[in-house]
Amino acid sequence: MNGNAVEIDHLTRKFGTFTAVDNLSLSVGRGEIFGFLGANGAGKTTAIRMLCGLLLPTSGTGTVGGFDILRQSERIKRTIGYMSQKFSLYPDLTGRENLSFYGHTYSLDKSTLKARIEELAELLSLSEFIDRISGRLPLGWRQRLALAVAVIHKPTIVFLDEPTAGVDPVFRRTFWKLLYDMAETGTTVFVTTHYMDEAEYCGRISIMHMGKLVEIGAPRELVLKHRASDLEDMFINLIRPQGVTDAAN
Repeated sequence: MNGNAVEIDHLTRKFGTFTAVDNLSLSVGRGEIFGFLGANGAGKTTAIRMLCGLLLPTSGTGTVGGFDILRQSERIKRTIGYMSQKFSLYPDLTGRENLSFYGHTYSLDKSTLKARIEELAELLSLSEFIDRISGRLPLGWRQRLALAVAVIHKPTIVFLDEPTAGVDPVFRRTFWKLLYDMAETGTTVFVTTHYMDEAEYCGRISIMHMGKLVEIGAPRELVLKHRASDLEDMFINLIRPQGVTDAAN
């Protein structure tokens, strides 16, 4: 694959008269960890779903992994890994059964799939939990299993939609260590998050507000650009309605 992992130009998605994503343009390089920030309802998930081939844009163009989001959505689905906000695996199956099922959907042969499951079980420390019913696992382990399923076929691009929401800080740090390891092997990681400490782990971040891209760049550079005390301060100032200020102490 040549060029950037993701290229989108004036991407727009409307639902009736409501514009969820408004003229979004950006590019993400191969092997980059790219953060997608925004408050609830900013349009992040809608944008992710378009990039994953799950939702067609109303207008605009783009490519993911070199495939056109308008005409080659099925090719995109087979190239990428996707982890949604909510646990979307089969809760009545074990972790191993979930991995086997999704591995077969990506046409992995029996020996390759077996080796890949063992590799991921070791990498993600899943061995103790992989044969338990997935719906009964603690949240952190369900998230770890969901990541394993998302990368079972060794995708070149992984989209993670708030993957650490609701899990403890220790697990979040472990999770990000895994993302760094993936990026070092050339995998592009496109992640949405509400956590400012997580955003600082990204090479670059973009900030969406009311469907629009309002800022993009390296976290530290953006803090300096906006003369903010930290990333959270910069983020709040960007999305706060004009004229609204913090209450006086």
